[in-house]
Amino acid sequence: MTTPWTHPLESLAAAQRRRNDDLLAATPLMGARITAPVLPFALDPAAEALDPADGAALSALEKTAASIAIRSLASLGRAGDIDHLGGGLELIPALLVTLGFTDYDTRHFTIEHGHTSIGYYAALSALGFLPESRVVDAFRRSLDIAGHVSYVAGGTELSSGRLGAIVPVAAGQALGLRARKGPGAAVICHCGDAGWVSGQMLNGCIAASQHRAPLVLVMHRNGIQLSAPTAKVLDRDPRPVVSALGIQVIEIPSLHDRAALFIAYRDALALARRGQPSLIYPTGYRTSGHTRITVRSFGEMYGIGAEVERFAGTHQVALDTEIWIPGSLMSFRDAHAMCECLFYVNNLPGGEGHHDGGMKGKDEAAVLANPMLQMSAEESEAIGRLRARPPRVVVTDARPPKGTPNLLLGDADVAAISLPGAGAVVSPRAGSEAAYDAVAKKHPDSCFFVSCDLDPSTKLGKAAGRVPRDHRFEMSIQEQAASLLANGLSFSSREPQLNVFATFAAFFEGIAREGFEFWRYQRNLTGANEGLNVIMHLSHVGACTGRDHFSGWSLDWVNLALGYLPYLRRFYAPADARSAFIAVRDAAAGRGGHIVAIPRDNLPVLARAGSHEPLWNAGDAWTSVTTYRENAGASAAILAVGAPAYLAGAATDRALAKGVAADVYVVNGFPLEEGFLEGLAARYRRIVTVEDGLIGDPQSGTRGFAGLVATALAGSGVRLAHLGIADPRIAPSEHFVKVWEHFGITEDALLAALLAT
Repeated sequence: MTTPWTHPLESLAAAQRRRNDDLLAATPLMGARITAPVLPFALDPAAEALDPADGAALSALEKTAASIAIRSLASLGRAGDIDHLGGGLELIPALLVTLGFTDYDTRHFTIEHGHTSIGYYAALSALGFLPESRVVDAFRRSLDIAGHVSYVAGGTELSSGRLGAIVPVAAGQALGLRARKGPGAAVICHCGDAGWVSGQMLNGCIAASQHRAPLVLVMHRNGIQLSAPTAKVLDRDPRPVVSALGIQVIEIPSLHDRAALFIAYRDALALARRGQPSLIYPTGYRTSGHTRITVRSFGEMYGIGAEVERFAGTHQVALDTEIWIPGSLMSFRDAHAMCECLFYVNNLPGGEGHHDGGMKGKDEAAVLANPMLQMSAEESEAIGRLRARPPRVVVTDARPPKGTPNLLLGDADVAAISLPGAGAVVSPRAGSEAAYDAVAKKHPDSCFFVSCDLDPSTKLGKAAGRVPRDHRFEMSIQEQAASLLANGLSFSSREPQLNVFATFAAFFEGIAREGFEFWRYQRNLTGANEGLNVIMHLSHVGACTGRDHFSGWSLDWVNLALGYLPYLRRFYAPADARSAFIAVRDAAAGRGGHIVAIPRDNLPVLARAGSHEPLWNAGDAWTSVTTYRENAGASAAILAVGAPAYLAGAATDRALAKGVAADVYVVNGFPLEEGFLEGLAARYRRIVTVEDGLIGDPQSGTRGFAGLVATALAGSGVRLAHLGIADPRIAPSEHFVKVWEHFGITEDALLAALLAT
């Protein structure tokens, strides 16, 4: 009796599943739906000014949140770790104003500089969304209270990662919200004075301006970077830059001036209603005219005169030294650390940066006892009044799981669609074009398309022409920001929705990959990092790209797909126009992350063996594998990914004429159906794979689909042969068939592999 063959990685995967389940079971703040009764604190964007009672409540909430953050970092310090307490404390005041304006329906928020996360969690805790004890004891030591901004009850759904990347995503979310919710929609995005200069943020500003996104940026301009003061790293004023990109700048002296900040938010939200994105920018305080701003002024301004005098004296700095007081203060409400940051920005003795750092080695009780954390009677009364009122109930829902029904096409919708017949030589783009068009025709108000001046080549234009004007977005050659914009659109609704970004596959591999990378840190409320409800449409995959030579090639597309497979619902690699239609229809039908990879050049529409019937029909359900040739007594099989499938059919027909029976399976995409590879090991003695992509060499090891099969069948006793691209450095600029011949991807090579003993 033989032992059933199992995948070599199965035991490893099973063990990881058990560990995942154990971690989720031990994480209390994750779930499909969380209902939170919280303090009924809300601000009205139509009000003329900040109500004094709201101002007192904000001050009390700031102190509560700052104390939670300090206690949390003290706990983390006792565990031997540190985090960005300074930036987290700085975030709290403006974030609480944002939370006052957030209604979780038409107005949402997010945070670009995710290392401020302790301020984010502490502010949510002060309002009652998160238990204080969990924030204090579990920050950076748990799945739910993570080290960067992540999705929790009452929080932002956009988990932050690389600096700057959130801005085009927030622009996309804002555009989707406006299309769904109307002119009252807005997204408020907190950002730092480092991430603004990234290409993602600047391109995001262009996108927001070009498409009139209701986006409000709030910049925490503290003058401190990771390694030095901003003036020593990149001393550029962002205002003329973002203004030139179409963002209206709203200047205020300080984010800590609650009355002025309220007016800035009110004006910014009014601009958003008119489709004008804006940036709230705190200028800070400098000597001007007869008004001198000095070290003494700083102490008086924040009620810590004695602390400032002691600190200045220790470092022999005169109190009348003129300084710049940033409009957003690192380590706000930690009086001693504030002084260090202020002196640091002004190049004075005693200055210390607090981008990194925390409470490790510091006296927690002394920090909490400083004057800036003590509640006044007015503040205590204000917070008491809030707590006495009925709570505000906020429901936070997880994103629907992948595979949830999305935009469906019924049999009647596809019955009248005409696709190329068997044997026709046509680009698979004809099939994907027809499918997108059919979905947009039936669901125009639920389809969103993002383009990069390539609609004639990607064939997205016909479908995009069917949807409302505010559902299609031309981004020119900003591929990276365009992919992020599409991600943002997916956050705008829980309703069924199609969000498509299309460009050349080579641009995805080299430029737009951040669109996929963003998925890696998008944790759902249920705990898993996962792909979003987006189709990334890769046109012109492989060497099958006309005569463009290297400039147009996407040779690593299969490896790219396999690399992101954990975050995908499905990856599609259609072999002809009819299977391309089925792929796009299936991608639209279920929520989740999708990659659709379409060859450019003309390929024959595959026919069933011995007939003129097409291998696929428009109404067929998508499957990861389709049997293309099946011959009695076959002991060998070819597994063909995408475009080269027709070569495999011709090779097996020739092999059969020579007395060698072989089967052919067209691999339509991933993940493969469970048990498929196990079945191969039981049926065949020899398997050949063929793909139009990189499969590695002796130095790199086997990659691509070849690598997947080689790993899966290791130890099974099946003999393997692989056709693909081993060395991409030299090739002719020729028709794709000639290029394939140069790389050994030919009918003759497949036949030889089948006939080999």
